[in-house]
Amino acid sequence: MPTYEVFVDGKPKKVEVAKTGEKTFTVKIEDKSISVELPNEKLGFENSFSISVNGKHYRVELPKIEVEKPAQMKVEEVTFKVEVKTPLKKPELTVFKPSQATSTKAPAMARQVAEGAVVAPMTGKILSVKVEKGESVKAGQVLCILEAMKMENEITAPKAGTVREIYTYEGSSVSEGEPLFIID
Repeated sequence: MPTYEVFVDGKPKKVEVAKTGEKTFTVKIEDKSISVELPNEKLGFENSFSISVNGKHYRVELPKIEVEKPAQMKVEEVTFKVEVKTPLKKPELTVFKPSQATSTKAPAMARQVAEGAVVAPMTGKILSVKVEKGESVKAGQVLCILEAMKMENEITAPKAGTVREIYTYEGSSVSEGEPLFIID
């Protein structure tokens, strides 16, 4: 479950979001978990919709939120300034280990990652994520688009399976060797 640092009216909050169904999520804010459901209907405005939080309905007005940029969010008649920071990394996924030098060049660092991990082949920015957690994928299916050196690169599934974890999102910066997905 990705963890985000979200500032609400300047106060930092640790937020974890897990998709539990097509339109349902479990959101953990600090140490409190809530169930969130997104109904189908919009409320007549472009950026206005209703949500159900633990069974209680709220009207929300929310512009498109960009990472690292403040936005105004309105819940019922109360306005909040929100800013979403990049997801906090999960350091337990990656173990660094020196590898044997195979040439006269300086020794390279090899990464060992969780079994089934799909890693970034180069440093860049994720332009889009094409799959969802729990989705079945075929070998060679495009998982995401990575922009590096002004070129778009398709990151594909190395094998058929199910997407168990997604560690990236649209707009995130990734380093070479960083885990992006886990496929079982």
